[in-house]
Amino acid sequence: MRIVCPFCGERELGEFAYLGDAKPVRPVARASADDVFDYVYLRDNVAGETSEHWYHGGGCRAWLKIGRNTLTHEISSVQPAAGAGAAKVGA
Repeated sequence: MRIVCPFCGERELGEFAYLGDAKPVRPVARASADDVFDYVYLRDNVAGETSEHWYHGGGCRAWLKIGRNTLTHEISSVQPAAGAGAAKVGA
């Protein structure tokens, strides 16, 4: 599998590290223990289109949000992850 980084171009999968599902939202500071447990441990096992966070450690070191089909591994979109410092790359 190859990923087209918006900053570096097309790269081998080995340059990237998978973080996980990009859909869960971090609980607020005063969240209940149950909310924190759900955020940390409970994830959907999606068969099909999903949105994921990946880190380009072997290149620009930017966090990316990647749309990927978990059945075919086809990548449908790659964009900088919001708030992950991607805007600072190349500055």
